[in-house]
Amino acid sequence: MAATEPVNLSSRVRLNQGTEMPWLGLGVFLSEPGRPTEQAVRWALEAGYRLIDTAAMYHNEADVGRAVRGSGVPREDVFVTTKLWFTDHGYGSALKAGRESLERLGLDYIDLYLIHWPRAPTPEARLDTWRAFEVLQKEGVCRAIGVSNYTVRHLEELRKHSSVFPAVDQVEFHPWVYDPEFLEYVVGHGIRPEAYSPLTRGRSLNDPIVGAIAKAHGRSPAQVLIRWGLQHGIIEIPKSVHRERIFENARVFDFALSSDEMRRLDALRGGPRVTQTDPSTLP
Repeated sequence: MAATEPVNLSSRVRLNQGTEMPWLGLGVFLSEPGRPTEQAVRWALEAGYRLIDTAAMYHNEADVGRAVRGSGVPREDVFVTTKLWFTDHGYGSALKAGRESLERLGLDYIDLYLIHWPRAPTPEARLDTWRAFEVLQKEGVCRAIGVSNYTVRHLEELRKHSSVFPAVDQVEFHPWVYDPEFLEYVVGHGIRPEAYSPLTRGRSLNDPIVGAIAKAHGRSPAQVLIRWGLQHGIIEIPKSVHRERIFENARVFDFALSSDEMRRLDALRGGPRVTQTDPSTLP
């Protein structure tokens, strides 16, 4: 399903708004603000990662920006994503929040700005937020705009009321929350799916099926789960603050899962989510 098969950490996929985004990056959700986040980002950039994913709600945007600026890696080579928290839905609030995120990052622009959740006071407020995102993109605050935790229903709302469709929909996605119908919809409409919590925050790394596949390849369970997502055409942003894990998670381009192994992992669907909120329950 991948538009082009990623072959290394430098591989990128072209988004529907013209920019190119790396296939694999570092997520910093629950990374402690300050030195822990800054050090994790520096290690990731040292390992060759060129995608860093943060959010206003993580309270570590400034640390991400500091690490990027001090890394020695050219700014244009690093793809930085951040997100608007749901309390900032609404036209004026979203404009203010986007500009403040850019200021905290201390960068010239945000590569990808996402609506973190579709949770909003009203559907109209949600659409007003998207209108603000279009303005922020035109102003150069961000180069691409997208959403997170949007279901097909939420995406259809945008499709009916906006001429700009999201470049990315970032959702919880791993074998236990595998939704082929959602995947078919977003890919069919030119939206790139991106997986947060692809390692289930460690909760399912001891699964016997994952373990058996990992053993067969001489790999870790985490590497198997990341590889599964990549082979489904999904951008992956595993989180870690440990140098050895950050480097290990990047070593997923020199092996491939067989079609049978992919089917075995796909069959795990229907398991529990790691996020407390199911987006399908949001109006």
